[in-house]
Amino acid sequence: MDELDATSAELKATYQEIKDYVLKEFGLKVSNLYISQVKRKCGIEMGENYNLPKSENARVPQCPK
Repeated sequence: MDELDATSAELKATYQEIKDYVLKEFGLKVSNLYISQVKRKCGIEMGENYNLPKSENARVPQCPK
């Protein structure tokens, strides 16, 4: 099969694939929140977040360096 036949969805890693890779390569367990923060920082396009905090000043944990 030609490489160009793949759809854009087939070329993207899922959150679970990212978690498995980071655990295997670096021995770190990462959350979906950390993955989305890194994607946002790198300018990677994501879907809209429907799980928003109820209060405006809710504390959101930040991804470690």
